[in-house]
Amino acid sequence: MGVFYSVFFRHNGKIAAFSFGFFFYNFFFRRLRINKSRLRNLPLRLLLPSFFVAMAMEMVTTILALVVLSAALMSTAFNVPSIAFDEGYEALFGERNIVRSSGGRTVKILLNQYSGSGFISSDLYYHGLFSASIKLPSDHTAGVVVAFYMSNGDIFEKNHDEIDFEFLGNVRGKEWRVQTNVYGNGSTSRGREERYLLPFDPTAEAHRYSVLWTNTTIIFYIDETPIREVARSAAMAGDYPSKPMSVYATIWDGSGWATDGGKHKADYRYAPFVAEFSDLVLHGCRLDPIQQLPAAEQCGEAEAETAAADYAVLTQASREAMLRFRRRYITYSCCYDERRYQVPLPDCGAIVAEKDGFWNSGDSKVQRKLAVRRHRGRRRGRARSRVDTNGQAE
Repeated sequence: MGVFYSVFFRHNGKIAAFSFGFFFYNFFFRRLRINKSRLRNLPLRLLLPSFFVAMAMEMVTTILALVVLSAALMSTAFNVPSIAFDEGYEALFGERNIVRSSGGRTVKILLNQYSGSGFISSDLYYHGLFSASIKLPSDHTAGVVVAFYMSNGDIFEKNHDEIDFEFLGNVRGKEWRVQTNVYGNGSTSRGREERYLLPFDPTAEAHRYSVLWTNTTIIFYIDETPIREVARSAAMAGDYPSKPMSVYATIWDGSGWATDGGKHKADYRYAPFVAEFSDLVLHGCRLDPIQQLPAAEQCGEAEAETAAADYAVLTQASREAMLRFRRRYITYSCCYDERRYQVPLPDCGAIVAEKDGFWNSGDSKVQRKLAVRRHRGRRRGRARSRVDTNGQAE
């Protein structure tokens, strides 16, 4: 019990203090006031035991409530603070298709027949943890691409760095697929792509997608479970992202390639396609454009903080969770694509044990069958629906 109190107060001191204050108010003022007529009729030899039994029961109830509340808090975003949209982001394109909630904690980006939309961080970042809770469009989403990623392509057009979560839509009744990409110094011809299915319906509720980027490793997380690690090595050379990047979120028409190689196009009879972003986290070293110091010198303190965080190191348990996810849900890996890479990429050695599960095309040998989602109320040819906010997409 002492360990629980020390851990709880260290992480959630304000909430714990409030809860115990509520306990004392609830017990001493409310409970005793309600029962004071009964207490007057009890002899002293029965009053004290009854008092301590009642107090113990109230304490147990309070502790159970604290445990539940603590578990809920500890499950959010590695205990890093989220921000409102205006605190770290601005519109990138399709501003009329960007709908913000009244408090700015949630933003919806839309794709319709006129335009996609997207937003960008207001600053450049050099390493850190970047994440968002994302709810994807439902129903027929073939050709639709939703992306949450980091890039510096607007600054380094020919040798840009990029770290991506890309969500690829599908025909009605089939699952969304997730693709992760890592490009360094313009290495798109040596792209490090992987694709996965998901163990949940990403259109039913929001799930958290996070990227940890440090000087030595990149880790992709889904709901605090690591799904991929790219460790920097000397052999990677410039292929490892190493320049400051902005953070982006976009939705756009990828009909030419996103679904079955372009076989299925976006069908705007199902538009608007709406992706919802919340719990926005920009927890990294924000570069000061006025300072003329190199990024590594500006970011020493932030780098140390990131390196000390729990999410920066994969424990044995988290590695086992990552391997379980990959065994069940990975559908393609560049590491086993012998048609594209006769010599495996240098950072692929850490997961060579997976190789027997893949064809030489890089595709998984296991044909994974997930439950087909059932959608209600949206039929082919139905008129476009309005966004469930105070605004309306056009």
